[in-house]
Amino acid sequence: MEKMILLWSFDALLGITLVWLAWLTLSRDLFKSIVLFITFGLVLALTWVRLEAPDVALAEAAIGAGITGALLLGALARLESTPADGSDPAREKASLETVVPPGGTTPRQAQRRDRNVE
Repeated sequence: MEKMILLWSFDALLGITLVWLAWLTLSRDLFKSIVLFITFGLVLALTWVRLEAPDVALAEAAIGAGITGALLLGALARLESTPADGSDPAREKASLETVVPPGGTTPRQAQRRDRNVE
């Protein structure tokens, strides 16, 4: 009987923790929100283990907390590295290289060259 009460208490604690973490994730601080999102995913994985669904728990831990958390942290790092005016030098250079390939000619130069040959 005491074991059952302990398990129900643990389940209630998991449920309350999930709701609390979900609420805290709505913070304005992006880094804090991402860390809390990762924590939420790990606690949710623990909840799935408690519900005897280890396959779902493993997927939640790997995808929900692991991969998604890493992608969000990477996006945050890239977001913070861009200047305040919104310009991104790496993006501008990449778009310029798609228009004028290094060592190549633009489509307009190729048309002019073809006209001069005829």
